[in-house]
Amino acid sequence: MLPTLNISGNLLLAERISTRTGKLRPGDVVILRSPESPRKIVCKRLIGMEGDQVTYVVDPMNSDRCQTVVVPKGHVWVEGDNIYASKDSRNFGAVPYGLLKGRVFWTVLPRKDFGSLAPKPK
Repeated sequence: MLPTLNISGNLLLAERISTRTGKLRPGDVVILRSPESPRKIVCKRLIGMEGDQVTYVVDPMNSDRCQTVVVPKGHVWVEGDNIYASKDSRNFGAVPYGLLKGRVFWTVLPRKDFGSLAPKPK
């Protein structure tokens, strides 16, 4: 999630109500169980909800080739903010909504980043 979050780690506050009530929106930063390694919890930005069309760069290191997908029912599309070094929906596809654990809303540490973690506009 560079540059939004530090490489050395951040202490974040997350709430679980939004994921349970369906109040998430594209641009929110979410925590979820990794679809590739279920024991890991990862932090990604929500890009698309079910039914949304998402266009993404397939291999940003080597080409500008884009692909468009429609997010299936019951799934979301998540991406890391660091397009060049992120394992996200571009690698493993749409993520089942049930893997979402919470929405990050506040950065506690480091102190210089203390404050609200507002959604990134489209």
